[in-house]
Amino acid sequence: MTDMKLVVVGAAGRMGRTLIRAVATTPGVVLSGAIEREGAADLGRDAGLLAGVGELGVPVTDDPLPAFAAAEGVLDFTTPAASVAFAELAAQARIVHVVGTTGCSAEDEAKFDAAARHAVVVKSGNMSLGVNLLASLVRRAAKSLGPEWDIEIVEMHHRMKVDAPSGTALLLGGAAAEGRAIRLEDAAVRGRDGQTGVRPQGAIGFAALRGGTVVGDHAVIFAGAGERIELTHRAEDRALFATGALRAALWGRGRKPGRYSMADVLGLD
Repeated sequence: MTDMKLVVVGAAGRMGRTLIRAVATTPGVVLSGAIEREGAADLGRDAGLLAGVGELGVPVTDDPLPAFAAAEGVLDFTTPAASVAFAELAAQARIVHVVGTTGCSAEDEAKFDAAARHAVVVKSGNMSLGVNLLASLVRRAAKSLGPEWDIEIVEMHHRMKVDAPSGTALLLGGAAAEGRAIRLEDAAVRGRDGQTGVRPQGAIGFAALRGGTVVGDHAVIFAGAGERIELTHRAEDRALFATGALRAALWGRGRKPGRYSMADVLGLD
């Protein structure tokens, strides 16, 4: 089988450059396109030189349509609005759309679902094996421990992250809610300030910390009477997200259209 042709969108960003480096060094895939927003400073530059892996012969452009038409998949860690637009184009081109974008609204998610009727959409709040394994453990623990155990999710990211709680924190909260057979929307407490009253039983709390250059730390705390269980994951290099994204793209190649998660890719469900 020939190498899978992939497009990286948001190519000049930190994650975009990480994705380009990963594609350039991973067997079975090849970079066929690199997209940036209109007016971006790096338009016209070679994507490989931009990412520090040497010339690849792929210039950065602001026109995704021909790039998608010539590709088999797109790697997308951009913004909700951009990802929704890319989802429509990926659906038209019938290519695999790997989405690591966080901060998406319910309306955005509905648009990804619509795109998945025509293309393979792999979307996750986190692409790493460790986090998705952690989510599986959280789901199991929540089911076993019961509502008398309080659940708190604490996450920390670099100062430049713009959404909170993180997509990974929400992924973990969703796993906890699934374990208890409840809706996360009905149980989530996303902030506390002032006289909040006692903690309601069954709540799933979130705390978001921002600072420095932290790639991503997440802890799920199960607090019971006289004892506490903490499940923790620390991401030390964003390259692990790129590795997961490539694994998702290759997994989705030739698969029937639909909405999938990293748990599907990794066989954790």
